[in-house]
Amino acid sequence: MSAPLPTESTASESASLDLSYCVVNNDGRAYLIDCLTAIERFHPAELSCEILVLDNASTDGSVEAVREEFPDAEVIVLEAKQGKAANDTLLMERARGRYCLLLNEDSELRAGAVEYLVAALESDPGAAAAGAQLFDADGNPYACAWKFPGVGSAVIGALFLHKRLIVQSRGEVTRRVDWVQSSALMVRREAAVEIDYLDPAFFVYYDECDFCRRLDDAGWLTLFVPSAEAVHHNQLSTDLSSGLPRIVEFHRNRDLYMRKHHNRAAAFAVRVLTSWAYGLRTLASVVIPGAPTGVYAAHARQALLPYRGEGLADRASAARST
Repeated sequence: MSAPLPTESTASESASLDLSYCVVNNDGRAYLIDCLTAIERFHPAELSCEILVLDNASTDGSVEAVREEFPDAEVIVLEAKQGKAANDTLLMERARGRYCLLLNEDSELRAGAVEYLVAALESDPGAAAAGAQLFDADGNPYACAWKFPGVGSAVIGALFLHKRLIVQSRGEVTRRVDWVQSSALMVRREAAVEIDYLDPAFFVYYDECDFCRRLDDAGWLTLFVPSAEAVHHNQLSTDLSSGLPRIVEFHRNRDLYMRKHHNRAAAFAVRVLTSWAYGLRTLASVVIPGAPTGVYAAHARQALLPYRGEGLADRASAARST
């Protein structure tokens, strides 16, 4: 049975807790259990909290596992899959915390992460969002904060200077950035309410970029907090049978962001520049042993023609109609 959706009045009520953990699950039962275990293990005792789990129409027994092993968590069950932005919005509307910590089911907090994120937002009242430093499954840190996309950033990417000039997740001190990845993102709920949460038009990818951009337009700041650490196990598949819809969705949503915050001419310029950069990677990968030539080629094609092919949103829509 699906949980009832919150009303508008619920979203605007004053917070009654310090923190709401907002976890979205997509058929990730084992990861989800590890995520919730880390929450219980590392939650600061001085903060009142709730755990909200939104199950995005999973079929792997995730709901039953959570209800059995974490009976205090509130589980919201969807009967049909919807996008990441819509899911995060539903959770924040339902939340009662001053702060909402958005997590994917495959995100695993490390010790002290919550304290550092809360402290960052408490010390900067103008900040609406704070992102953790993310690590891959092998424990390697990876880029998770960037400058906002635009024609200029696409030119930088085409010159292969992206890591040096666009990536902002560096250093050991909390800093203001343009946008951060939402795999472990703490949000000041009053700010999210002010801008009407995330835009559901972004099924997945660039949803948090658009969110941070709209926060910025409203006068709020976004922080990168390197002392807060979380492991994010998910990686883009190199198997195109499963990974191609993700690639389609990635470029489709970047084009949506560009058209929303810039214009069609700028969006087209970004498509051409990005396709050119991936085209060069494709050519170079031919002579590099083990390089994912097919993935680069798919990115080059989809960057230029983002509305070609089937994306994740298309698959979810088709499943709902059957």
